Amino acid sequence: MANGTIAVEGKTAEVDFYHVKGKYKGILSWLLTTDHKRIGLMYLSSMTVFFLSAMTLGVLMRLEMLTPGETIMSAQTYNSFFTLHGVIMIFLFIIPGVPAVFGNFILPIQLGAKDVQFPRLNLLSWYLYMIGGGLAIFSLFVGSGIADTGWTFYVPFSIRTTTNVSLTVFAAFVLGFSSILTGLNFLTTIHRLRCPGMTWFRMPLFVWAIYATSWIQVLATPVIGITLLLVILERAFGIGVFDPTLGGDPLLYQHLFWIYSHPAVYIMVLPAMGVVSEIIPTFAKKPIFGYVPIAISSLGIALVGYLVWGHHMFSSGISDTSRVIFSLLTFIVALPSGIKVFNWVATLYKGSIDVTAPMLFTLLFIFIFSIGGLTGLVLGALNTDIFLTDTYFVVGHFHYVMFGGMGLIFFASLHYWFPKMYGKMYNEKVAKVAAYWIGIGFNVLYFPMFIMGYLGMPRRYYDYLPEFQTYHIISTVGSWILVSGILVMVFNLINGIRNGKKTTDNPWGGTTLEWTVPSPPPLENFEEIPTVTTGPYDHTHIHKQEVKN
Repeated sequence: MANGTIAVEGKTAEVDFYHVKGKYKGILSWLLTTDHKRIGLMYLSSMTVFFLSAMTLGVLMRLEMLTPGETIMSAQTYNSFFTLHGVIMIFLFIIPGVPAVFGNFILPIQLGAKDVQFPRLNLLSWYLYMIGGGLAIFSLFVGSGIADTGWTFYVPFSIRTTTNVSLTVFAAFVLGFSSILTGLNFLTTIHRLRCPGMTWFRMPLFVWAIYATSWIQVLATPVIGITLLLVILERAFGIGVFDPTLGGDPLLYQHLFWIYSHPAVYIMVLPAMGVVSEIIPTFAKKPIFGYVPIAISSLGIALVGYLVWGHHMFSSGISDTSRVIFSLLTFIVALPSGIKVFNWVATLYKGSIDVTAPMLFTLLFIFIFSIGGLTGLVLGALNTDIFLTDTYFVVGHFHYVMFGGMGLIFFASLHYWFPKMYGKMYNEKVAKVAAYWIGIGFNVLYFPMFIMGYLGMPRRYYDYLPEFQTYHIISTVGSWILVSGILVMVFNLINGIRNGKKTTDNPWGGTTLEWTVPSPPPLENFEEIPTVTTGPYDHTHIHKQEVKN
C-alpha cells in the first residue's frame, strides 16, 4: 500500500474509505472525520440507537393501554414516556433520517462530487445532533424529570408544568441548528458540485427531493427555533408572549409551531419519495415515468406545504374564512403527492419487476402512505375534522404518514444501498420475511386506531372506557408483531455487515452514478470527476449511467 492506493491485476485501484490511512487512527478517525460517507454512517449508528430507544417507550405505552386503569405505569409516567417517544422519533429519527444518513452518503456520489461543499460543517451538524439527543436523554435524570407536555410543547401547560420542559425544549432547539446546517450544505453542494454534464434535469430524483427538503430546512426551521426559545424565556422570566394571564396569546404559539411543523412533515416525506423514485425504476428495469413532473412536484409540495399549517387548528377558534382557505390548500397539496404515486404505478406498468427486499418495502410504502394520505384528506375537510380532531383517528393517520412514509422507506433505503455502503449482502430471504412481518404488524397496530377515533376514543389519554378495550388489545398485539419484525430486520442487517457475502459494484442493475464506483466507495468517490452524457434512468444501454472519464 502506498498513498492510499493498492495494485490490483496490473492496475491501480483506490482503497475503500474504511481502510484509508489518515491523520488519526481508531475511533478518532471517525469522530474527527470530514468524509461524508463516514459521517452518514455515524448518523446511521446513532439514529439506530435513538430509534430503538423510542420504540421501546412506544411498546411500554401500548402495554399500559392493554387494560383500562393503571396497568404498568402511572399517568404522569405515561405522559413523560409519550413526550420523550415523540421528541426522539420526530426530532432524532423521522426529520433527519433519510437526509442525514443517505443524503450524506449517497447524494455527493450521485452528483459526481468528491464530498459535500462544507465537510467540516457537515461534521459539526452531526455533533449538534448528538448534543441535542444527549440533552433529551439527560432531561430524564435531572430536575423533576422529562417534560409531560407531548412533543408539541403546547402552551400554557408547557409554561406552567413543573417538569423539565426547558431542557427538553432546548434539546429540540439544538437539533434545529443541526437541521439548518445540513440543509445549507446540501443546497450548496447541489448548486456548486454537480459534475460536468449533470444538468438540473439529469439529476437523480433523490437529489431533487433532497433539494426541495433542504429549502424547507433552511427557511422553516428558524421559526421553530425562535418559538422554542420564547418558551424557555417565558418559563425563566415570565415575559408573557404566550401566557394569557400575562397578556400573551396561546394561539400565537400554535401558529408559530405549525408554521414549522407542517413543512417538517415534508422534510420527513419528500426524501422518502425521492428514494421511491430511485428504487422503482431500478427494479422495474425501465425509465421512470414522468421524470420532470416528479421533479417539479417535489418543489410544489415544498412550496404549498408552507401554506397549510392552519389545518391543525380548525377547532382552536380561528375564523371561518381562515378555515375554508386552509382546508382548500390542504386538498391542493395532495395533488403533487398524487402525481408521484401515479407516476410510480405507471413506471411499474409492463415493467420487468424484480421483487427484492427494497422493492417490497417500497410497495408496502405506497400502500400504507396512500391510506395515510386519504385519511389526511378526511382530517383536512372541515366537517369531519371537527368530529375527529383530538381522537385516535389522528394518531392512526399520523403514524400511517410518518412511520408508514419515512420509516418504511428508511428501511427500504437501508436494504437498497446496503451493498454500496458495506460491500456485502444481507440474507435476502430473511429480509423479505421481515418486510412482510413489519407490514402485517404495522396495520394490526395502527388500523384499529381509525376505528377507535371514529367511535370517539380521545388521543393522549392514559385511560379509556371499557368499550374500547378490544381495539386496544388488537393494537397492542400489533405492536408486538411490528417490533419483532423490526428486530429480525436489524439482526439480519448486522449479520450482513459482519458475515455477509461480498457483493459486486452494481448488484441491482442501478443506473445512477453511485453504482459506477466500487463497493464500498473509495475515499474521494471518483479517481476522476466523471462527465455525464445521459439521463439518470436510461435503461437502454448497459444498466448504468453512461459516463466518460
